Amino acid sequence: MLKHSSGRTLYYGKGDVLVYRTYAKPLQVAAVPESAFEGDRNIIFAHNIKFAVSGDKLLASFTEGSNTFVVATDSMKNFLLRNAAEYEGGTTEGLLLFLGRRFLQRYPHITSAEISADRLPFQALDVPGSDGFVRNELVFRRSHNDHASAGLELVSRDGNVEVLASWSGLTGLQLIKVSGSSFYGFVRDEYTTLPDSYDRPLFIFLDIFWRYGDPEQAADAAKGKYVAAEQISDIAHTVFYEEQSPSIQHLIWLIGQRILIRFPQLAEVSFESNNRTWETIVDPASPGQPGVFTEPRPPYGFQGFTVIRADVQPEAPAAGGE
Repeated sequence: MLKHSSGRTLYYGKGDVLVYRTYAKPLQVAAVPESAFEGDRNIIFAHNIKFAVSGDKLLASFTEGSNTFVVATDSMKNFLLRNAAEYEGGTTEGLLLFLGRRFLQRYPHITSAEISADRLPFQALDVPGSDGFVRNELVFRRSHNDHASAGLELVSRDGNVEVLASWSGLTGLQLIKVSGSSFYGFVRDEYTTLPDSYDRPLFIFLDIFWRYGDPEQAADAAKGKYVAAEQISDIAHTVFYEEQSPSIQHLIWLIGQRILIRFPQLAEVSFESNNRTWETIVDPASPGQPGVFTEPRPPYGFQGFTVIRADVQPEAPAAGGE
């Protein structure tokens, strides 16, 4: 949270800045065993940006009603939109760093900024070709599924703009495993009504966030250290497929292990998960047999956990099917 030098909270900004950039630099990443993703043409490079600024000279706008040093949020919006055309990279993190640095250089009386964005995914569609269906590069479908996100905190000191903190993320991932998950052995007392489950359909909502050891590696894919959200998603569902998980807590531990093994450039990976497991109406006679389920009642369980580099275990499971 942006603060005044006195320690008080002080910021203002603009949200829902929708930037639909076309033909950004194509993204290429190194392959990992769990994912077929190796890049994106970035024909539609779209984001919903949130931008906030702070600085000692802005205090008077709150305490005295003086707008002398206020850059209007409408001007912020226009700045972000117009300068997005000049970004020459192909990553969300790079775009945010480019826009944040340029803004602080343009308005030196503003000394710190926070900028974050959700990537708005558009999927290229298949169309008939001479040898069957092919992926076209003209017509796309807007996806409302999981998406990449990122954020930066920047500070300007003596004309130099530095990154104080950064994060990358994958939000809105929803995964259902129809068999191969369990939950039993938990505390039982007079408040316990949940039965033991030795094989259940497990439906989870999952947000994953990761931090680089060197934030600059997130901004420039050409350095060969960029981690794509698509690869994080593929690792998550692969581990979910492979492992007989006794709990969501242990599942996210295993996913975090695999991510840090695949990407040594990352310092940590954090999880926010929800348990949305369906309520059973008709039990399957055995795994693979028909069952009937419905949405769970409104209260839901949730988990939060960070796997750090020191946690990585060499014997963590390698990729491979069941």
